[in-house]
Amino acid sequence: MRKFNYEARDNTTNKLIKAMVQADSEYDAAKLLVAQGLTPIVIDEAKNEKNFLSQFKNRITTKDKVVFTRQLSTLINAGLPLSQSLRTLVDQTPNPRLRDVIQEVIASVEGGHSLHDSFAKHPDVFDKLFLALVAAGEASGTLDEALQRIALQQEKDAAILSRIRGAMTYPIIVLVVILGVMIFMLLTVVPQVQKLYKDLHQNLPLITEMIVSLSQFLLQYWLFVIIFLGFASYLASQYLRTDNGRRTLDTLKLNVPVFRGLFLKLYVARFNRTGQTLLNTGVNMLDMLAIASEAVNNSVISAEINRAADKVKGGKELSVSLQPEPHIPQLVSQMISIGEKSGQIDEMMGKTAKIYEDELDEEIATISTSIEPILMVVLAIVAGGMVAAILLPIYSLVNTLHV
Repeated sequence: MRKFNYEARDNTTNKLIKAMVQADSEYDAAKLLVAQGLTPIVIDEAKNEKNFLSQFKNRITTKDKVVFTRQLSTLINAGLPLSQSLRTLVDQTPNPRLRDVIQEVIASVEGGHSLHDSFAKHPDVFDKLFLALVAAGEASGTLDEALQRIALQQEKDAAILSRIRGAMTYPIIVLVVILGVMIFMLLTVVPQVQKLYKDLHQNLPLITEMIVSLSQFLLQYWLFVIIFLGFASYLASQYLRTDNGRRTLDTLKLNVPVFRGLFLKLYVARFNRTGQTLLNTGVNMLDMLAIASEAVNNSVISAEINRAADKVKGGKELSVSLQPEPHIPQLVSQMISIGEKSGQIDEMMGKTAKIYEDELDEEIATISTSIEPILMVVLAIVAGGMVAAILLPIYSLVNTLHV
């Protein structure tokens, strides 16, 4: 189907409406508008103006989706029809890309599709968890409550990721500064020391000789180095997009010193929080596990959840199915077991998620505190090594002159 931007007047309210409609032709678009009680004024085919730059400039953030989801929930709860609720949000959405997506959703809904199917046409914006909760809300007649749960889930995920990024910001800045200082000294200071010794026909100490060799290499082959690093980065990015690459990175996250506990707690908390939200909305156990395995965003943990799902499909309880998995803590199985006996699995998964979210906060605080002295030691070693490489020749030169 083709997309058409239109301007029409509502025959009931006499208001001017600007939106988008999907149809096979301009004539069909006009017929569709008339059938909806609108008088078309202008109908123009929408042009696809997406480009590489606009994807970044108009990126839809988690905050954009949270605001949209909460507002849609509020309007539906107030009794407004779905189509009218979506139209109301178009004018209130500042992000141009999200506004286009909403207009396409409106066109799909008015074309007779469900809200779930309309959202599903934009998988880059609405993930499987979002779609599952919308489908459950439509089926149970509690769409407004489902949308509220979606917004709450998105806010929790965003808050956790924000804290992790905050903990990583300081180390990254320090490492960039260390690298910058090294490059500056290699390209400016070290060549001057070498020139001084060359003029005096003196031999350089071993550490200085090594740094001078590195400096000469960078000065002579800097373009080659940049091309090599760019090509290596490209190959690495392409590899990480493959299944093996993602698995390698995900395995590294679960085994890298200092950060492995942080990542494990993040994935366990995300699995339990997603499970609680889905089960509480009425999604069945197998669908919950399928969606939660993708929501954790780690292929190693996903594989373990999928193995447990296969056992559940065969008749085993979830708590028993999760026990043998190496990266699923025993506490998770124990809490789910309590939920299975009491008939409140969703509630127990919520409590488990809270436990690991709290532990995650403590882990982030611990890493933030402990990583500072480690980085200071690294900075001291690097800076000390560079200074020693520069000062040793000078001291040696002074001693030679005295002799």
